[in-house]
Amino acid sequence: MKFKKLTLLTILALFSQVVPAYTASAEMATNEPVSSTIVQEESQLEETANEEVKVEGKTDVSGVTEQKEDTINGTPEATTEEATVITGGTVTGTVEDVTSNSEDHKTPVQTEENPVVPEAPEVPEVQPLSSSSQLILYYNSKKMVQDGVTYYAPQPMQVKNGVSYVPIRALVDRVGFRVSYNNTTKETSIIQGDNELKFKTNSNKYKVNGVSKTMKGTSYQTQNTFMVPLTAITGALGIKYSVVNKSIVMNLSTKPIASFSISPSEVYAGQAVTYKADGFSPKGLSIINERWEGNKDVFDAPGKYTIKYYVQDSSGSWSDPYSITVNVLRPNQPPVALFVTDKEEYKMGELITYTDQSSDDEAIVKTEWNNNALAFFTPGPKTISLTVKDNKGLTNTYQKTIIITNETLYSVTEFNQLFTPIGEKFSFDGSVVPTWAKVNYSYTDHPSTLLRSNSPETVYKEGIVYKDTAVGNTRFLIHHMNNTGKRVKMYVVATNKNSATATLRTENLGFAGPTNIAQAAGKKAVERYFTTIQDDSKRTTTTLKPGESKLILTDMSKTSMKQHEIVSLLSDVYSDYPIEYNVVIIDENLNPLKVLYRLPILDRDGVHNRGTYPNATREITYSDRLGEKPERLVIGDNKDDPNLTGMDPMIGVEASNSGNFGVLYKITLERVAPNTLISFNPRGGTYTGYAMVNGEITPLYSDGAVRAPNEQAVLYRTGEYERKVEILLTAAPASSLPVNLLIAPLPSKN
Repeated sequence: MKFKKLTLLTILALFSQVVPAYTASAEMATNEPVSSTIVQEESQLEETANEEVKVEGKTDVSGVTEQKEDTINGTPEATTEEATVITGGTVTGTVEDVTSNSEDHKTPVQTEENPVVPEAPEVPEVQPLSSSSQLILYYNSKKMVQDGVTYYAPQPMQVKNGVSYVPIRALVDRVGFRVSYNNTTKETSIIQGDNELKFKTNSNKYKVNGVSKTMKGTSYQTQNTFMVPLTAITGALGIKYSVVNKSIVMNLSTKPIASFSISPSEVYAGQAVTYKADGFSPKGLSIINERWEGNKDVFDAPGKYTIKYYVQDSSGSWSDPYSITVNVLRPNQPPVALFVTDKEEYKMGELITYTDQSSDDEAIVKTEWNNNALAFFTPGPKTISLTVKDNKGLTNTYQKTIIITNETLYSVTEFNQLFTPIGEKFSFDGSVVPTWAKVNYSYTDHPSTLLRSNSPETVYKEGIVYKDTAVGNTRFLIHHMNNTGKRVKMYVVATNKNSATATLRTENLGFAGPTNIAQAAGKKAVERYFTTIQDDSKRTTTTLKPGESKLILTDMSKTSMKQHEIVSLLSDVYSDYPIEYNVVIIDENLNPLKVLYRLPILDRDGVHNRGTYPNATREITYSDRLGEKPERLVIGDNKDDPNLTGMDPMIGVEASNSGNFGVLYKITLERVAPNTLISFNPRGGTYTGYAMVNGEITPLYSDGAVRAPNEQAVLYRTGEYERKVEILLTAAPASSLPVNLLIAPLPSKN
């Protein structure tokens, strides 16, 4: 009899090591629940765990009678003649004459490289209790009580550095989830329905459905048992728990979870509605039933409606309701197009004022006018129409007919001079412009070194498109097209070759592209350059140690250039020491700081311009009164406004800055007569860009290009008083020079 008891006890002792003990390793997540919330603060759990705990007595916190046990170093030692030992299943036997360090049952040492999985003795099959509702763990004890039945873990719940650790296999078996070990990745996986957790030994990381999280403590192994922070398990598996009388009471009851979605996202009364239902069991049980409340295929009237959805799993448990409140909207109404004119009848050449009064129950996203001229110059009825479109695609059109009489108020030319809006253009006879008197201005050039990189304008291979050294005020004008056959990026590399630390300050910066339209890039770059003069939004400071290189003007290198795409950049910088600048174009995947030394210097194309030009800020001040007769101020003609001269440092030849691109003109007209029009007239071809007039950025023109020689864009009107007019102008890359500023008296108003 004694031999039989000893044999049975030996089997049970080995079984207690095999089934609960499980080696694992994996990166692990923070205590964030997968499908439910933690109801007890972890700080309370760990604080309680730090207190000395001895389990003595006959009744636990939930009224479950437990065996009295003595505790030695936190490990229960059986002292009665008979005890019930349950490890992952129920096995009953008599404990007698057993020593824990028997040579026949020593536990082999297990490592991540050599996980030990002992051969299991023949014992009854373990069945996880997935339907259990409560599990109680005791600090510093191996004992676990699940719904009144006592189990023992291979190691007690332990506290290290304020973190409570539990044997992962013993806990997971009680919770009822699947667990596996991957010998290749050294990871332990816990499977909970569609959720998967992965842990690694000696790591404070773990993964929840592939997302890495951080635990409070670091997982470890002791005596062949994998220990992890308790709150990481409860958080990741969504297990609710509470701390009661030196124990942890875990609620294992897991309801199925319901969810659904509704389409369309915006529901209108009378519109068909579809529902996409979803539900799952965190324990992996099948969903066998569902129930809806308040769902309708069509909601007849506007208002708020609440829809609820429930699912039932194969154990018979129903989920909590998942609800969505739908705000059913009134059906979208088409927009109402409407406009009024200030009169019903006009003279020829009389200004017509249109006031758009269109409306919609949501939003008008598009407005299209037809025949809404500012004035008509032939008599008779004129029909104007307005079409508006709302954000749901519905449109509406309104028409109105006005009458133009036989009487003339203004001619076409007079009307355009008086009423064409600032930034818009009108046609005229440009052949008369050369007959106008020139404004015989003088100018002063101020220090600002221009580095103009525009040749080769079309780049066929990777390399350095421009290279030179400058100090003080420096302006960059960069304009290039990619024709390398690959995606590339352009960079400006600044290198300090001095023995002292240099400071480099970016002051103004306008960049545009990549784009396939050269004039669009040049126009937008100038607009943004003027914007940064207004708001200082691009001011940055960079320090360069001796011998150090850094990337500057990095707006240009944020986006790759595809084949035939163009970039355009205009920027002012300042440095207190001479800085070497390299403008490079390279494969989008290369690091310019690593490949700069081996890049070739590219040849210029012979058509476009590159060079270093001193004194690139030109100040023009004119003090005599203007506007009493038609006059013109010529820019970029290389006569009245001579080209800057400089050098192409890459081949050592003299260069002339044709068109003075990159030059910033500061034009001050001290006295402009009342009722004077200042406009912009290209003479060399199409022009699209911006000017800044008395601090206001003005397009030339708003919707495209101004064409030479028979178009002019309106820049400014003085009004009833003499004015001082200040104009900032710089030639937009890809536009044509020369240009004239036209200054002429306005017709008298009738």
